This record gives sequence, structure tokens and C-alpha cells, in this order.
Amino acid sequence: MYNAFFGFRENPFNLSPDPAFLYRSPQHEEALANLIYGVHSRKGFIVLTGEVGTGKTTMLECLRDYLEAQYIEFAFLFNSRINTEQFFEMIAYDLDLRCTAKSKTEVLFALNHLLIQQANEGRTTVLIVDEAHNLDWDVLEEIRLLGNLENPRLGKLLQIVLAGQPELDRKLDAPNLRQLKQRIVLRCSLTPFSLAEAEEYIVSRLKKAGMPDQSVFPDEVLKEVHLRSQGIPRLINALCDNLLLTAFAEESKVTSLAMLEEVCNDMRLEWPGHRLRSRTPLAPEAVEPAPFLSPRDPY
Repeated sequence: MYNAFFGFRENPFNLSPDPAFLYRSPQHEEALANLIYGVHSRKGFIVLTGEVGTGKTTMLECLRDYLEAQYIEFAFLFNSRINTEQFFEMIAYDLDLRCTAKSKTEVLFALNHLLIQQANEGRTTVLIVDEAHNLDWDVLEEIRLLGNLENPRLGKLLQIVLAGQPELDRKLDAPNLRQLKQRIVLRCSLTPFSLAEAEEYIVSRLKKAGMPDQSVFPDEVLKEVHLRSQGIPRLINALCDNLLLTAFAEESKVTSLAMLEEVCNDMRLEWPGHRLRSRTPLAPEAVEPAPFLSPRDPY
């Protein structure tokens, strides 16, 4: 809606994960490098964790683009609230296994055949599970057993990437999953942006959308966006998108703190110190003076 007004080629703050808009912060560069290295080196299990909205799915989308470019077979499970039967059905569908998807035995035989075939051709196969913190214990155990598919000469036949919220780390610490935890060779973690990273993130998205010289967000607005979003990329996107929409509605090329306040109220957003800062003292004239008692008054 506001793209033509600001001169954008496309929406700079789309909430959908888009590898084209990846901001290569040091931690995101490291996470993506670890994912690619883990796959190529046949490390077996790789875990990616981070708070909600820190960019885990974007990392997985980048990995998926890389795998497609390298013609590496992979299965991507985006819905983790599944039982074991559905788990094997999804693997069979994603990897296009020629078998009865509802038969666990047939899926395992077909999967093993595919893995060996790929390995003999010098390629590996990858299983990516997003929102892995929601997986049932039984499904996690099945995933651990899939990690046992290996060959003395070819190494690990299936590379498994588990991505999820910090609850995933706590889940993997459970005593009944200690065998799976021992098999995790690489761990990556995404944290919220610092102020400098948040500012660079916003500038980079604006530049990729067609605004090489950022002039929409004054410094004070950028600092407040970082504070109120707590450095979480998804919230930064939501705030900036709504700010641009508000500025467009007011026919202003520059956003303001007043606009940000309005956006935060509409989003019902809360952040550390929000309630304290929202308490404004009463004006002196609004305070009713205490009644004056002369020394002779009994009370």
C-alpha cells in the first residue's frame, strides 16, 4: 500500500521469512555456516535454537535454498504436532519414497535405499524439523533411531536439523533423551539484536527494498523501536511496517515517536519498563490541596 509513496520496489518489512532479505549479522552468518558445514561434513545431528521471532525459520529457508541449489535431497517438516505414523508419512511424501506411506517398515526400507544411493553418488540427505520443541517424546525417539543409519565407509547417511525455541534445549536435557543429546555434534543459537544490529537490520531491509539512503526513521525512533521490540526481528518488522503505514496515512515521509506510540497501543505491545513509563504524574493544578487546619482546630 505504501510502497509507491516511499519509492519501494517491494515491502521491506514483510513478516514472511524471505532469504532475499537476510541480514547477515555475525550470529546469523555463524548459524548458517554451521548448518551448511554440518550437512556437508555428515555430522548427523544439528540443533538450532532461539526465542520466538529471532530468525530460525529464515535460517532454515536459506539452508533449503542451498540444498536445492546443490541438488541435495531433503525433507522439511514444518508442522511438528504429529504422531509417529504421521511423521513417517511426511518423510515418505517429502522424499518421494516409492512405498506405502502408512507402513513404517516400508518407509524405513525405502528411506535406507535412498540414503545409500545418495551416499554412493557422493551426496547426502537431510531431514529438517522446524518447531521441534513441540515434538512428542515418541517422535523424538524415532528421530534418534534414524540417526543410527550410517555406513562405516560413508559415515552418517542422514543429516538431521532440529530447530526450535529454548524449550527444545530443555527437552533434550531430559534423562530419557540422553542418547539423543549425546549425538548432537553442532549447536547454534540465535539471540535478539543489539541496538547497533537492529539499526543495521532496518537499514539493510530498506536498502534491499529500494531506499539506499535511510531517511524514514529518525535516530530516536530507531532506539525506541529496538527497545520496544526487545531486539526481536519479527517484532521489529511488525513495528516498522505499521509505522510506515501510519506515516503514509498521515502523508508524512518521516516517522515519529507519536506514531510509534500509536502503533504500540494498537498492537497492545508491552516491553520492560512500559508500565512505569506510562505512569504520568498529575499536573499540579489537578492535585486537590489538603485542608488547612489552624493550631486552634481540635482535629
